[in-house]
Amino acid sequence: MQLNLPFPDFLHAVGGKLIGDFDNCVIQSVHYDSRKIIDGQHVAFFALKGDFRDGHHFIENAFDKGVRVFVVEHFDNNFPKDANYIVVEDVLIALQKLASFHRNKFSFPVLAITGTAGKTSVKEWISHLLPSDVRVIRSPKSFNSQLGVALSLLELHQHCDLAIIEAAITEPGEMERLVEMIQPTYGVLTNVLSASRSRFETIEAKNEAYWVLFKEAKLVFKGENCPTTPSQYAAIPQRNWTPNDEWESLIPFPDRVSSENARTAILAVSNLFTLDEQKISSLPRLALRLETFDGIQNSIIINDTYSLDLEALRSSLEYHKIIAGERKRVVIVGLSENASALKSDVENLVKTFKPSEMLVEVDPDWTKLNIQDAVVLVKGSRLSHMERVAHQLRLKKHTTELHFDWSALRNNIGFFKSQIPATTKMLAMVKAQAYGTGLENMAKQLERFGVDYLGVAYPDEGAELRQAGIQLPILVMNAAPSGFDVCMKYHLIPAVYSFGQLDELLRFLIGEQVENFPIHIKVDTGMKRLGFEEKEIPALIAQIQAQPEISVQGLYSHLATSDLKENPFAKEQIERFQHIKSVMETSLSKKLVCHLANSEAIVNYPEAAFDMVRLGIGMYGVSNLFESQLLPVLRWTSRVSQVRTLEKGESVGYGQHFVADKPTRIATIPVGYADGFRRSLSRGEGGVFIQGVFCPTVGNVCMDMSMVEIGELKVQEGDEVEIIGEHQTLVSLAQAMETIPYEVLTGISKRVHRSYTEEA
Repeated sequence: MQLNLPFPDFLHAVGGKLIGDFDNCVIQSVHYDSRKIIDGQHVAFFALKGDFRDGHHFIENAFDKGVRVFVVEHFDNNFPKDANYIVVEDVLIALQKLASFHRNKFSFPVLAITGTAGKTSVKEWISHLLPSDVRVIRSPKSFNSQLGVALSLLELHQHCDLAIIEAAITEPGEMERLVEMIQPTYGVLTNVLSASRSRFETIEAKNEAYWVLFKEAKLVFKGENCPTTPSQYAAIPQRNWTPNDEWESLIPFPDRVSSENARTAILAVSNLFTLDEQKISSLPRLALRLETFDGIQNSIIINDTYSLDLEALRSSLEYHKIIAGERKRVVIVGLSENASALKSDVENLVKTFKPSEMLVEVDPDWTKLNIQDAVVLVKGSRLSHMERVAHQLRLKKHTTELHFDWSALRNNIGFFKSQIPATTKMLAMVKAQAYGTGLENMAKQLERFGVDYLGVAYPDEGAELRQAGIQLPILVMNAAPSGFDVCMKYHLIPAVYSFGQLDELLRFLIGEQVENFPIHIKVDTGMKRLGFEEKEIPALIAQIQAQPEISVQGLYSHLATSDLKENPFAKEQIERFQHIKSVMETSLSKKLVCHLANSEAIVNYPEAAFDMVRLGIGMYGVSNLFESQLLPVLRWTSRVSQVRTLEKGESVGYGQHFVADKPTRIATIPVGYADGFRRSLSRGEGGVFIQGVFCPTVGNVCMDMSMVEIGELKVQEGDEVEIIGEHQTLVSLAQAMETIPYEVLTGISKRVHRSYTEEA
C-alpha cells in the first residue's frame, strides 16, 4: 500500500494521545506483524492484540527494523526511545478509523460482498467478468474480517474504477463497524445459510445483520439462497437472478454451489457493466484454502482448518473423495465451543460420503483413529485449534520444503486451453515424477483440471498412476519390451517408434492372444532421436494392416525449434508431419489423434495444434513467450539453522575457500547439493533470498547445508529462506546453475518435503 499520509493527518485519522517528539514524516504503509517488515522507514506499526500474540511485545523488533511510529493501547517506559507512540483505547478500532479516513478520499464506486459462503468465489468471478478496461482493486484472498476489511481498504488508490470488498461477520454487532469503513455503493448478498446459526439465534437475525451493510447502497444483488429482505431494507433497489438459458449453458461448473455463485457474479456484472458472454465459459475453478502434505503412518493429510460451515464442509468432503481415489478415507472435524450445536448436522453430512472412519468432536483425539495408509481430511475453524492437529499429523522430514500452488497450475492450464481450438485435446507430461512435483498428486490435479491425456516415460510410471485411481488415457513414450505386460495390465498406450520394437510388441500380443491393442506411432520429422522416418511409412502401413493385434490410435512427432518463431526448420517439420498424417489416415481409413505441438508451439505455431497438444514445463509457469500470463506453481524454501559472525581471517566450509577480510555475518541453511542446490552455486556463484534481499553463498555448498552472507540483515534462526519464489524464479536459479529449468526440477531430492495448497 502507498498511503503517502503526512504524520499530522495520520494522527488525526487514528485519534489518540501522542507521546514523543512530533516528527514531520510521511506514513506510506502500516504493519501489524513485525516479521513482515523489511524496511521500517515511513511505516506505522499497529500493536494489535490477538488470541495468541500481543503486538506490544514486538515493538522492539519493529523498532530495530526502522519503525518510528507506533499505535499502542498503553505506553511503557521500556519501549524504545526516539519514537512516536500514539496511545488509543483499541488498536484495531484505530486501524479501522484509518481505513475509513482513507476510503473517504476516493469517489469511485465500492461493491461490497457479504453472505454465509461463496464470498471469495463471487468476488473473484465478478473481477474475471468485468470489462478489460475497468481498473479494479479487490480484497486480497479472503481478507473479510474486521482486520482484513481495514487492510483491504488501505489498498485503495486513485488509479482505480471499482473496488470490490468482502465483508464477513461471525456475531451480532460486527457489521456496524464494517459498514462505517466500507460505505458501499453497491452490494452483493451471496446467500444466508443456517450453518452459522450458533452465533445468531435465527437465520432471520443473520439475514438482518447482513443487510446492515447495504443500508445506504444504491443497488443490491441477491444470490439464490437468500431469504426475504428485512422490511426496514425493502426500499433498497434489488436484483435477483432471472433464468437465462444462454448464459447458464456457458457456466463451466457441474456442481450446484459453484453454479449458484457464478450466477450471482453474472447478475452483478450484467447489471453494472456490459457483460462479455464469452468470459462466462472461462470462469476459473476456485478451490478451497487447502494444504496437502505427507503425514505420519504413510498417510496424506488434507489440511482445511480455515473455517467450518456445512457448505464449505461439503466441498471439502468432495475434494477429499477425489484426491483419495481408492485409498482409505478418514475425516477429523474439530468443532469450536460456539459451533458444538452443529455436531449432529456435521456427522450426518460426513456420513453421506461414507469415509472409512470419522471423528467429530470439540477437541478431537486423532489417536482414536487408524490413519495408516489413509488420506485424512482435517477440517475445522480457526477457533477449534485444528491447526494443531494438522501439525501433529505432519510427517517431520526436512525443514526445506517444495510448495506447489494448485490454483496457479489451474490458471496455467486454463491459459493454454484458451490458446487452442475447443476441439483440440491436451496431453500433460508427468514423466520423472511429474518433473519432481510428485507423480500421483500432480496427475490427480491435472485430471481435475480437464486434461485429456497424460504422458509418462516408462510403463512403471503409468502403473503407479493407475494404482492411484487415475482414469485418463496414459501414453508411454519409452515402452521397452520388458514393460509390455505392464502396459497391457494397466491399459497403457505404448508409443511405437521402430520396427524392432513393433516386432517385439506383436510377438508379445500374439502370445497373449490379444487383438486391437491401442498404440501411438512416433515418427521422426527432424529431431533425429526416436521415430519412424518418412521413407519407412509405406512399409509401416503394410505391417499395421497385416496385424490385427494392434490398433493405431494416434500419431505424433517432436518439434526441435518450437521456441523460435517463424523458424524455417519448424515449418518444414510441420509440413512433413502433415504429409505423413495424410498418408497414414488415408491408408488406414481412420482418423488418428495427431499431436506435434509443445507449450511454445501452441503460440508460435498454431497450425501445429492438430488434434492434441503436449504440455510440459509451461504448466509450471515457465515460458519464454508468455510468462506474464502464467503463474509460478512452485516455491522452494528453507529455514535459517544458525547465524554467526566470522572475524577477519576466519574461514568457513570445506577447503577454506572463503576467508573473511572483515567481520562478516553468515547464515547456515539446511540445503545442499544432495537436495538439488548444486555445488556449482558455491563461492558466490549463486545464493538465496532472505527478507527479500539476495544473500550470496560463501565457501563451498556442502552435501546437506550451505552458508550465505547476510550483511546487516536482522536474521534469526528459523527465518524463512527463499530458494525459488518471488525474487528468485525457477528460470533464474537454472541460469545460475548453468542448466535448464527441467534439470533443476528433476534434480530436487525426494527428501525435500513437498506440500500442496489451493486458494479460494
